[in-house]
Order: sequence, then structure tokens, then C-alpha cells
Amino acid sequence: MIYLVEDDENIRELVTYTLNQSGLETVGFELPSQFWGAMEQGTPSLIMLDIMLPEEDGLSILKRLRRAPETKQVPIMLVTAKGSEYDKVIGLDNGADDYIAKPFGMMELIARVKALLRRTRSTAPEEEYSLGKLYASPAKHIVKVGGKDIALTYKEFELLCMFLKNSDVVLTRDRLLNEIWGYSFDGENRTVDVHIRTLRQKLGVAGELIETVRGVGYKLGGKPVES
Repeated sequence: MIYLVEDDENIRELVTYTLNQSGLETVGFELPSQFWGAMEQGTPSLIMLDIMLPEEDGLSILKRLRRAPETKQVPIMLVTAKGSEYDKVIGLDNGADDYIAKPFGMMELIARVKALLRRTRSTAPEEEYSLGKLYASPAKHIVKVGGKDIALTYKEFELLCMFLKNSDVVLTRDRLLNEIWGYSFDGENRTVDVHIRTLRQKLGVAGELIETVRGVGYKLGGKPVES
């Protein structure tokens, strides 16, 4: 089930109709209060949020969802105004997994939603990794630094796992976008950089393990021990 919060009736009806016709069960809500009421009945597999909403803006809803234990790992896609880079960066900074700018094509929307769902539902590998004070278990979705649990969004966790599986390998932004988000780097997209920054902050002292290779991308310094 996908929940869409969008106050524009035309967009809401078009998106819900298109996704439902594509086999992606979707329910649309005009008001945040209606959305929160539905959330009390169960958690969807993906949430799409318009940013400019009555009652409560989409960024505020995003922050609330990321603070709640039961929704902190639910994939969230923001629907932003064209050219609103500030909203995109703030959204990604606060835990959004992806965004799509208005106006958007329905084929692109379907592809992006399916890519996000596919990555969310994929089976995690059984490996466990240790590197200095950092410990990660993809199968259990656990990350610890110095024995303390670290809460990461789904995309931040995917990024960390990719670094751990490719230690000492420089990963370009293009590759990270294609393998984690499922679309190509356009030369201006700050998705990767924003997620790397928040990942480093959350990892604290272990965040220093993620090194910037200027003009190329990022790599994880040191070789993790796989158990």
C-alpha cells in the first residue's frame, strides 16, 4: 500500500489512478489530518508527500515520521516544486529517500516508485561487518558505533552497506545513484552528497571512515572484517 498526501485534486487523482492501474495499490489524502488518521490503522510500504500542504507542510510530516520508531525506516518520496533545490536538500537532510519534481511524467513516477519499493523489499545479505568502532549487520538492519545503536534511514543504511562491501574502492556519485536510487547522475543532483553528510554525522567518530575523493566520489577507508 502507498499513501500519497497531495492537496491538488487533479494531481492526487492522476497519481493514484496511474499507480493503481500499474498494480501499485495507492490511497490519496487531501489533508495531513486524513493521512495521520489512516496511519493509526496501519503503516504503508511507501509514503509520498507534497511539500506545500494545508494544516502541516510535508517537511514537518517527514520529520515526525522519521522520529517515530514504527515509521523511521518507511521509504518516503517528496513531491517538490520544479527548481526548488532548497526543499529537496532539506528533505533529504531530514531523511527522505527520494524526490520527484513537478511537473513529472507518469512513466518516470512509476519507475521511481517501483525502484524504491524494490530496494526496500530486497532480501538483506547475511554478512556482518566490523571496522574499528563500527559494526553493521545488513540482515538484522543493525548499526553500532562503539556498542551504541545508530538509527539510520533506509537509504543511509544502503549507502553504508555498499561502502562496507566495497572497502577501499572509490564509488562515484553516478554509481551510487544508479545502484541505490536507480537513476543517473545529472551533474547537479546533490542527493548523494546530502546523504553522505547525514550518514557521517550519525556515525560520529566512525563517520571519518568515509573519505571524499575529490572530483570522483567516496570510499570507505580501511578493510572491514567480515564474519
